[in-house]
Amino acid sequence: MYPQQIIDALRHVRYPGTGNDIIESGMLEDDIRIQGFNVSFSLIFQKHQDPFIRSLMKAAEAAIHTYVDKNAVVTVNTKFLDTDSSGQSAEWSALSEVKHIIAVSSGKGGVGKSTVTANLAAALAQAGKSVGLLDADIHGPSIPKMYGVEEAQVVTYADTSLIEPVEQYGVKILSIGFFTDPNNAVVWRGGLASNAVKQLLEEAHWGALDYLLIDMPPGTSDIHLTVVGTVKLTGAIVVSTPQQVALADARRGVDMYQNPKINVPVLGIIENMAWFTPRELPDNKYYIFGKDGAKQLSEQLSIPLLGQVPLVQSICESGDNGVPIVLQQGHPAAQYFTDIAKKIVDVTSVD
Repeated sequence: MYPQQIIDALRHVRYPGTGNDIIESGMLEDDIRIQGFNVSFSLIFQKHQDPFIRSLMKAAEAAIHTYVDKNAVVTVNTKFLDTDSSGQSAEWSALSEVKHIIAVSSGKGGVGKSTVTANLAAALAQAGKSVGLLDADIHGPSIPKMYGVEEAQVVTYADTSLIEPVEQYGVKILSIGFFTDPNNAVVWRGGLASNAVKQLLEEAHWGALDYLLIDMPPGTSDIHLTVVGTVKLTGAIVVSTPQQVALADARRGVDMYQNPKINVPVLGIIENMAWFTPRELPDNKYYIFGKDGAKQLSEQLSIPLLGQVPLVQSICESGDNGVPIVLQQGHPAAQYFTDIAKKIVDVTSVD
């Protein structure tokens, strides 16, 4: 794909208010971004209340699929020319009131990324922050179970078409798991999965949040590029075990975010399953996956180590029971996540 192809395709999209195509009307911002099958661009509207915003965004996406590539993953952003009370140009989106958006990633599956994300979201909420949690792992959504909301019914907000997140333990949650049968596999190609994540991001009533954590799928995929192209991330956190195989993938995950075309700050690395502590011997540590592997990786890459979390049976059980361990006040394992959440607050400087 080339920028001129995008421009030519959008000439087929007409603004209903005037009948002119959006290129002729000067509605396309000069910010076309193409990465493989992913393309993003912005449409400029005169005012936030324009009644044709949503229909025009869908028409623009359809034009790319029709005239450029049916498999393209299209992200349409919006900009507005009306001003706020300060007289400055204002932009609005479903995420315009979110202060910090943080992607929680892992180079490979099975390292406990979702468990870490679920507990960090709850820990931030306990610290008095307004928090949202998006489960972007389309093929393996686990956040609904970890928060005990598998049976939740999703509704729309007020009289709008925006999706209302499910709230639990002070955290606003959205997951594809709310819209699919939990007993059936989600067998979707990359483009369809990416579009689903984009819809959960852009068409939800997130409201005012201090933090929106995104539980990313493992690896580096189309969904990662879609998230980066859809929202401006404050940064990313990479989760790994001390095992060398996991560390090799974690290194690649860090490299993806630091790629000049992505350019997302890596806020830190979390070492999960750092050691095993049996319930009957709470003072003992057994380094079954290796010792300090992620700590050493963080030093090599000059990235902060946000914390080390042990492999504790109660952490696993709490996720299965739908109550993150960090919510169990006084539990020794809860403090690990509380400490990491404090470091995240310090790094992002939220009052």
